[in-house]
Amino acid sequence: MAVTECRQPILVTGRRWGALAALLSVAATLPAATLPEERVQAMYHSYDGGGVEVTGPAINARKNFGATVSATADYYVDSISAASVDVVTSASPYSEQRTEYGVGIEWLYGDAVVSAGYSNSDESDYQADTYSLGVSQDVFGGMTTVAMAYSHGDDVVGRVDTDFEDKVDRDNYLVGVNQVLTPRLLANVTYEAITEDGFLANPYRSARILGAQVPERYPRTRTSHAAAVGGIYALGGNDSVRGSYRYFTDTWDIGAHTFELAYSRYIAPEWIADLRLRYYTQDAASFYSDNFDQEYAYMARDKELSSFDSVSAGGSLSWDVARQMPLRLRQADVTLSYDYISFSYDDFTDLRDGELYEFNSHVFQLYFSVWY
Repeated sequence: MAVTECRQPILVTGRRWGALAALLSVAATLPAATLPEERVQAMYHSYDGGGVEVTGPAINARKNFGATVSATADYYVDSISAASVDVVTSASPYSEQRTEYGVGIEWLYGDAVVSAGYSNSDESDYQADTYSLGVSQDVFGGMTTVAMAYSHGDDVVGRVDTDFEDKVDRDNYLVGVNQVLTPRLLANVTYEAITEDGFLANPYRSARILGAQVPERYPRTRTSHAAAVGGIYALGGNDSVRGSYRYFTDTWDIGAHTFELAYSRYIAPEWIADLRLRYYTQDAASFYSDNFDQEYAYMARDKELSSFDSVSAGGSLSWDVARQMPLRLRQADVTLSYDYISFSYDDFTDLRDGELYEFNSHVFQLYFSVWY
């Protein structure tokens, strides 16, 4: 879970085996041809749901060098304790710690921003290195921003109880446009493609054939596509509304739709309140089954590859403490955020009671941001 440079919540989706559709950004705001503002942001987050608990701190810092170069660094730690339904019924509960750090640099050249970055994520049974490049260009007098980005990931998958080890190569391509339509309306469109090659299954999970557990078997390649459209509209001087839609599809026959709607308002000169709703629905992968009738080349019973829906509702409250205290800072925010997420699975059975599985989760975040 990373510290982001915005006031949006960071939703925990569990371990890395969640549907890739949930990992693709939804109508992400593309960078304009200006350097981001200098600031430091520290956060503590907590996720609790479905037998999974994730807690930990995070920190992000950005420093500009002159008028054309900006550097950023971040570090965060997740302490994970998992006794989810699929872990309890097909593996053993576990606890582990994940650490991640990243560095990046951005260079402003005329009306363009060129960026490069590197991140490393480390767990006891999964290591990931990601390298990224991007460029954005303002055109039409700054009314339009066009952006392109590419990242490559080298992952190593293992098991803590055996000497099993395999690799995954990931390539991510993104193109998007931000467009100022009116003085009050900003729209954006993005397209993203991801190719994956390697061990894409979970070495701990099992499928079922007529009730008997067998190791899962996944294809070793996957290509995903996502297209999103979104917009922000200023209702007046103190409030705004934003919305987005994303469609996702992949070569495993997963199709997904995501709808988001949010409202922000200055309730006082130093206070901002945000309310948000999100709905997500997806179809099952072609090789998913709750209980296979015979053996197939590919078999999965990961609930994140099944058909399911999720609904989340949340909000946040931000206070600019620099307005109230004699601080020699341009801005300093304290933000408290909460999201309630409900999951309902159409074809994944809780083997403990024989019922279709559903659960609720809670996400809390507290973070402090300083602009200097």
